[in-house]
Amino acid sequence: MLTGDLIKPRLKQRKGQVKVEWLDTGSEHGQQTASELIALFEQQVGKPRQNWDNALEAYLGERTDYTVVRGLAKVLEDAAEFHPIDTLITPADLRRKLFTLGPAFTQIDLFHPQTRADVIAALADEMGITAEQIETVLFADRPAEHLLTSVGQNWTPDSLIARYNLELARGVLYWSDQMQVEIHDGYKDFWRYLKLFKLMFEARPLADGGYHIDLDGPISPVVKATTRYGRQFAAFLPALLLGEKWQMNASVRPPGFTKTCQYKLDAKSPLRTHFKRSGEFDSRLEADFAADFAVKFGGRRGKWTLTREDEVILLGDTVMIPDFAVTHKKDGRRVLIELVGFWTKEYLRRKVAKVREAQRSDLLLLVYEGVNLAPDKLEDIPGEVLYFKNKPVLKDVMAAVERASV
Repeated sequence: MLTGDLIKPRLKQRKGQVKVEWLDTGSEHGQQTASELIALFEQQVGKPRQNWDNALEAYLGERTDYTVVRGLAKVLEDAAEFHPIDTLITPADLRRKLFTLGPAFTQIDLFHPQTRADVIAALADEMGITAEQIETVLFADRPAEHLLTSVGQNWTPDSLIARYNLELARGVLYWSDQMQVEIHDGYKDFWRYLKLFKLMFEARPLADGGYHIDLDGPISPVVKATTRYGRQFAAFLPALLLGEKWQMNASVRPPGFTKTCQYKLDAKSPLRTHFKRSGEFDSRLEADFAADFAVKFGGRRGKWTLTREDEVILLGDTVMIPDFAVTHKKDGRRVLIELVGFWTKEYLRRKVAKVREAQRSDLLLLVYEGVNLAPDKLEDIPGEVLYFKNKPVLKDVMAAVERASV
C-alpha cells in the first residue's frame, strides 16, 4: 500500500470534499511512464533490491512527477517477491566471526597491521570458502540485498495505472474516523472481507432493500491500535468494488487539511478491484439444489423463485447469510433456506449457534444425515428442520416452504 507521502500530494480539498487526482489511463505520458517502469522492474529479476533502488533513482533523474513515479514503483514492489539468498552460514553468525577479529580498514597503520581484505582472506581460509563468498553473505540478510525473484503478475500499463489509482483511493482512508456504506448486492463477499480485516461495524436493513453499515475508522476515538487498524481499514476498500450497487461516504482529515471533509465513492467509480468474487456456489450440494429447483419449479409456470444469498440476518457483531431464499411470485411470501452439509465439527457448532441466535421461524434448515447433528441439538430452533440422506427431496422442501413462509 502507498505511504502517506505518496498520497497527500494527490489530494485536493473542494467544497468540503476530498478529491483524488487520479492518474489518467488515457494519458500518453502516464502510459509511457508505466510502460518504462514495468520494463525497468522486469530487468531486475534475479538481482538485489539495491539494484532496483539505484535504477529507479537514475530513472527519476530530474523529473518533476516524483510522487507519481514513486507511487507506481511502490505498487510494483508491493506485488513482487523478494527473497534472501541461500547461505551455508547465516549472515549474523558470519559477522560475529569477522567482527571478533577486531577493526580493520582499507589501509594499514601503526595500530591496525591488517587491512580489511587481509582479515576477510584469513577468515575465508579458516572456513574453507572464498573471500568473494564472504562478501556476498556478510550482509545478505539486509532487505537491500534480497533478490527480486518474481514481479508478481503480468503487468500492463493499464493494469499498473488502475492499481495505482486504487491504492490512492485506499490511502485516503488512513485518515478517516467513520465510514457509512450502503450495499444492495454482493453481501457474502462484503461481510467476508469485513470479517477478514476485523473491522468494527454496525448494520441495519434499508427500507427499500439493501443494508446501511457504519464502520469506525482508524482515527475514531474507539480505535486503539490506530496504525494496524488503519491499514486493515484501507485494505478493505476493494471489497466494495465487487458489488454492482453501492455507495460510500467517509469523513476524513488528511494532514494539512484545515477541516474534516467528506470522501465519497460509488459504483460509478472508475476504480477496479483486484479482489476475487466468490463462486456462485460454495459446494456441489448447493449447485445441485439450485439446478433441481430450476428443473422442477422454475420457469414461468412455477409459483416460487429461488435466489442466492439475497438476505443478511444481522447478529450483533456478526451476520448469517442463508444459502437461498424462496419467494412467492404473487404475494411475496418468503422462506430462507440453509443447507447443512459436509462441514467440520467446529463449523457446525458456529452454524447452529447462529441459527439459534437468529430465532427466525422462516428459516428452513436442510440437514445432511451424515453430519451427526441429531434432532435434540436443534430443539430450540423455531424454524423447520428437514433431514436428507443423499440430497434434499424438493417435494418435501416445498411443502415445508408452504408451511413456513411469511
